[in-house]
Amino acid sequence: MVTENGRSAPPVTSTSIVVLTLARRIEAELNAVLAPLDLTVSRLGLLGHIAGVPGVSFSDLARMSGITVQSVHAAVKALAAAGLVRDSTARAGSASAIEVTADGARLLDAAKAAVAEVDDRMVGPDADPIQRQVGQAVRAAFSGGISR
Repeated sequence: MVTENGRSAPPVTSTSIVVLTLARRIEAELNAVLAPLDLTVSRLGLLGHIAGVPGVSFSDLARMSGITVQSVHAAVKALAAAGLVRDSTARAGSASAIEVTADGARLLDAAKAAVAEVDDRMVGPDADPIQRQVGQAVRAAFSGGISR
């Protein structure tokens, strides 16, 4: 857009684009700190859902994760092969009850520490002031209160 004096005006900023840009930066940071744990943001999310809902089914995991049941089966198979989850009722024709193993719980604890590091760096007290405000707004929105 060009103003009356012929100069370019700054582009109109879309809230959606700003949030998406910040989310991608945070996701990249998270993937970097999770990589040494052999996790990705997606894999951590799936493991977190399984830990949060013991005995969860493949269908429920797919709904919670926003992915297909087939993708959940493949991901859970990989998590099981790594010893992080188990399906205590895995047999043909029966519903699955997926749960986190002790190794999976230890990995989740390590991942929580890594995520806290990224939270602090990206939206914590020493972060860019705008990012800090976004972090405060998100926390307030999900805690039911306004933090200042």
